[in-house]
Amino acid sequence: MPIRKLREFLDAHGVRYVSLRHSPAFTAQEIAAAAHIPGQELAKTVVVEIDGRTALVVLPATQRVDLGELRDVTGARAIALVDEATFRDRFPDCEAGAMPPFGNLYGMEVVVSDTLAEDDEIAFNAGSHAELVRMKYDDFARLVRPRVARFTERVR
Repeated sequence: MPIRKLREFLDAHGVRYVSLRHSPAFTAQEIAAAAHIPGQELAKTVVVEIDGRTALVVLPATQRVDLGELRDVTGARAIALVDEATFRDRFPDCEAGAMPPFGNLYGMEVVVSDTLAEDDEIAFNAGSHAELVRMKYDDFARLVRPRVARFTERVR
């Protein structure tokens, strides 16, 4: 069960969360609709390479990564999106493309959008295309210690 590792981690740290099952969905907008969650509160996780290091960027489903902004805020020389075939092995307990935003569980830096950090709660894939976890953003930030930055633009 993909959520097991995440659930054990959250339970070990005394975090309150809700697990939500929904019909299988694959894009962030489809997931938000299937789970009846505003797109602004659904965190999507994108895998990037920052100067050769694999990292996670986390942003609202209603936005997309601006690679130029991300490069500027991280001070990187090179930023690139990483395709699923390349990073699939880094998340052995997750369905492809459904990894949770807990880079610390996978040895990766996490950069989170400042707009997502403004929300009281966030929801995100729990390693499956049919299950989400919803929790307080403050608990997420405390456990993951992400870098918060402005690097997104609205999806048109």
